[in-house]
Amino acid sequence: MVDVSEMARFTPDGKTLRLVMEIAAALERYKIVMEGPEGVRLRKLNHIRTIRGTTAIEGNTLTEEQVTAVIAGKRVAGTKREIDEVKGAHAAYSKVAEFDPLSARALLKAHALMAENLVESPGQWRKCNVGVFNASGEAMHHAPPWDHVPFLMEDLFAWLKRSKDVPLVKSCIFHFVFETIHPFSDGNGRMGRLWQTAILGRWNRLFYALPIENMVMCHQRRYYQTLNAAQATGDARGFVDFMLDMILRTLKAKGEIEGGKKKVVRKGGKKTADRIVEMIRSNPKVTFAEMVSALGISRSAIQKHIAHLKAAQLIRRIGPDKGGEWKVADMPFP
Repeated sequence: MVDVSEMARFTPDGKTLRLVMEIAAALERYKIVMEGPEGVRLRKLNHIRTIRGTTAIEGNTLTEEQVTAVIAGKRVAGTKREIDEVKGAHAAYSKVAEFDPLSARALLKAHALMAENLVESPGQWRKCNVGVFNASGEAMHHAPPWDHVPFLMEDLFAWLKRSKDVPLVKSCIFHFVFETIHPFSDGNGRMGRLWQTAILGRWNRLFYALPIENMVMCHQRRYYQTLNAAQATGDARGFVDFMLDMILRTLKAKGEIEGGKKKVVRKGGKKTADRIVEMIRSNPKVTFAEMVSALGISRSAIQKHIAHLKAAQLIRRIGPDKGGEWKVADMPFP
C-alpha cells in the first residue's frame, strides 16, 4: 500500500542544499538572457525542445525539425501516434502557465490535452491495473490498484498544499510520487514532467521557458535508473538529486551558452569551437549529449571540433569518458 506522506518525506542533505543554491545563482544568469533581445526567440526554441524531449523520452522518434513542422501544422513523415503525442504535448505545455499546480482538477484538464486521440478517456484516472516493464518484459514497478488512485492523488495534492519544502525540492518529490502512483493509463511520464514544470513555474516564471525535459532526454537511462531505484527503496533522495542536477545543467547550458549566442548575434558570429570551449570552461564535466542539446548540432560534428581543439592543445580530457572532466588551457599544454 502506497503511503503518500511517507514517500514524500524528505530531509535535504548537503548535496541537495548545494544543488538548490547553485540553481538559484544560475537562475539569475538565465533571467538576464531571457530578458534580453533574444528572449522571445529562445522561448519559442525552448518550447520546441521541451516537446521533443518529453516525447522522445517515451520513445517518440520525431526530430526537432519534425516537431517544429507538426507544431506549425505541416505534414511530416511519422506515425499517427507520434504526431498526436507531439500535438498533445504542445497543447498542454502551451497552457502550462494557466494550470493551478495545486489542483487535481487542473491536472486532469492538462491530461485531457496531453492524451487527446491517444487514450479512450483522456482526463480521467485509469480504470485498470498497470505496471512498468523493461525491454525484457521484467516488471520494474507495479503501480497501486486502480481503485486506490483517486484517494492517493487526493493525498498527494493535500501534501503538495501543506508541504514546507522549497519549491525546487517539492517539485521533484511530487514527480517521484506521481510516477509511483501512475494515475493514468497512458502519459504518466509526460504528465509528471509537465506538472513539475507547473509547480516550478508558479514559483518562478522562468521555468515555463526552461527545457528541462530536453536535458532529461539526454540522460534518459539515468532518469529511469534513479526512478526505478527510488521506487524499489521508497526513498526519493536519489531521484530528487538527479532532477535537481538536470535543472542545474539545463540552466547552465541555456543561461551561459545561450548568453554566448546572444553575443554572437550582436558581434557578427562566434565559431562553434569557441562556443564548445565556453561550455567546457563553465562546466568541466559537460557531456557530449549536453553539447548536442545546447549547440543544436550533431554529436559527430562536436567530436570533430573536439578533436581539432585537442590537436591544437587548447583542451584536454582528464580521466575516463565517464567520471572524468575537461580542462581548458590558456596556453598550449606542455
